[in-house]
Amino acid sequence: MDLVEVAPMANPPVCRIMDYGKFKFDEAQRAKESRRKTVHVGLKEMKYRPKIGPGDFETKTRQVARFLEDGHKVKITIMFRGREVFHPELGKRILDRIAEQTDGTAKIEAEPRLDGRNMVMVLAPDRRAKQSAAARQKHQDQELEG
Repeated sequence: MDLVEVAPMANPPVCRIMDYGKFKFDEAQRAKESRRKTVHVGLKEMKYRPKIGPGDFETKTRQVARFLEDGHKVKITIMFRGREVFHPELGKRILDRIAEQTDGTAKIEAEPRLDGRNMVMVLAPDRRAKQSAAARQKHQDQELEG
């Protein structure tokens, strides 16, 4: 058995007689458990082109919505080729449509900006919107039952 100082900042400091090896092991297990519970927010990227077809647009936007539901941030890039760069309004229109479709689940973290030949916007999952949508759904379910 060892005399272990448990709370050195307390007034007076707190000590306990215990097995120091077991104490260190338990402390490491608690730290490992808390690290395991943390959420790792990744940054996913989806690339679009100004002349994207409606089917491809829907597919990519569904994937963006799935990334946002999983808790990831999404960087949306519109790639311009050749003379397309002289029409940034086409890229802005696409980014506005994406923001409109993901309105309930995402908030715009970085406004659309032209970065060389690319136009970039970052969306982040909106926790409050997701919670309010869940509350609305629960309320609708209760109305249907009653």
